[in-house]
Amino acid sequence: MHSRRALLYMPGDDWKKITKATTLGVDCICMDMEDGVAVNKKAEARATIAKALRELEFGKSEKLARINAVGSGMEKEDIEAVLLSHPDGIVIPKIESLEQIQWAHELIEAAELKNGWELNSIRILVDVETAKGILNLKEIASHLRLDALIFGGEDFAASVGATRTRDAIELLYARQATVTTAAAFGLQAIDIVSIDFKDIEALRKESEFGAQLGFTGKQIIHPAQVEPVQTAFTPNAEAIAHAKRIVETFEASQKEGKGAYALDGKMIDMPLLKNAQKVLDRARAAGKIS
Repeated sequence: MHSRRALLYMPGDDWKKITKATTLGVDCICMDMEDGVAVNKKAEARATIAKALRELEFGKSEKLARINAVGSGMEKEDIEAVLLSHPDGIVIPKIESLEQIQWAHELIEAAELKNGWELNSIRILVDVETAKGILNLKEIASHLRLDALIFGGEDFAASVGATRTRDAIELLYARQATVTTAAAFGLQAIDIVSIDFKDIEALRKESEFGAQLGFTGKQIIHPAQVEPVQTAFTPNAEAIAHAKRIVETFEASQKEGKGAYALDGKMIDMPLLKNAQKVLDRARAAGKIS
């Protein structure tokens, strides 16, 4: 599974922005056919994304394409336009049911079989951004082609009639529900967009809080947001060293027949070991350790 600390969206009809994105060293590049594209530019976006997938070198960046919502009337044309160019994944917005994922899965699987591609090589990521989507998280998260739950804060606030605030307290329940469900099903959880892309300090704080909640990454909309977000979702040297000590001392303690034990004045037991292992997993995915 790709490391998805920073998921960068850009309009699918903007060749210049897509080309620039490939130079940024960002974890995921998501070329959009949905909200980022005017209705009269949808066909252009489909063609531009297919061309980008065929012709551009994305390096280590994951190549994603976001289709319009299932039921919009545009989704089938969207997915068929980009599937032949084999993106790494399809992002489905405003997801509310397992059936919507299954619809995409069947089209993707047919393309994989027809073209002799490895089965499940094209993954699905979903935007959960409505009240119904949050209520149906458990069902949505059960699909085997799914890699990540992406929480859409602005759409969710509109869905429930909440007023968006700077500290995003009105989104806390839905954010925690997304993280909890993702963890239960072994999926990645991608946090909200910071719309004010010029306020880097606010972005850092929001990213750090998202990482504390358990999100594995964050959506971004501007190149200036790449570094702060990647930093926030990558364990630092101190956190890695501490996690390694916990893993090593836990193993030694087990050999001596001890359960819980003290390390640096704190009690260490199984939950703390699991947390330390997750820190090391994130560091490994980010290329900080081998």
